[in-house]
Amino acid sequence: MSSYTQAFAWLFSAANWSGPGGIPTRLLQHLGYSGLTLLIAVVIAIPIGLYIGHTGRGRSVVVPFTGALRALPTLGLVIILALWLGIGLTPPLIALVILAIPPLLAGAYAGIEAVDRETVDAARSIGFTGWGVLWQVEVPLALPLIVGGIRSACLQVVATWTVAAYLPLGGLGRFLYDGLPIRDYAEMLGGSILVIVLALVLDGVFALAQRGVTPRGVIAGRITDIRTTTQSPDRKERSWLAPEA
Repeated sequence: MSSYTQAFAWLFSAANWSGPGGIPTRLLQHLGYSGLTLLIAVVIAIPIGLYIGHTGRGRSVVVPFTGALRALPTLGLVIILALWLGIGLTPPLIALVILAIPPLLAGAYAGIEAVDRETVDAARSIGFTGWGVLWQVEVPLALPLIVGGIRSACLQVVATWTVAAYLPLGGLGRFLYDGLPIRDYAEMLGGSILVIVLALVLDGVFALAQRGVTPRGVIAGRITDIRTTTQSPDRKERSWLAPEA
């Protein structure tokens, strides 16, 4: 029997779908850890990103700093924090929040900076305050990139919480660490498949959300003439914007 056959047999075994160590419990734990991490990172990173994008201040400091955060080895950071703070939820939570901040921050400030300045100037000219420009013009137009940053951070967090189960904690990573000492490769491969499926499902959800918050004009990307008419040569000079007689 191949490893994949054994893994799918393990996945569909009724014994693995019940109890405190069953797939549903581990899946909910993984979602809980990931959701809490993403929520904390969003609360920290999105306001800073909006401020940088709206004002342009602090970009030269924050952007290189967050770029440096991407280079941190997450597992090493988890171990260092665990040695300092002790084993528990706090060390991996801090490490994963640090991992999630750069894509969230980049999505926020890049989204605001991508808004056409002529649109912003037009909003100001008709009386919008700075706060009104931010929340009624810039943020709605920047939402696709902001959600894209959340999407990227979510995938990184979901994948890395698997490694963080080393401490030990719950979550889908337990299937990998529990199966390794006893060489239960079916459990390890089955746990890996669960993480992959979860990541793909969440990626699809955020892809739909990203498309849903994208303004129609941005989706179109350009103005296209959808009329299909057969015009006589003497009417070819007529503008396509002009209504038919």
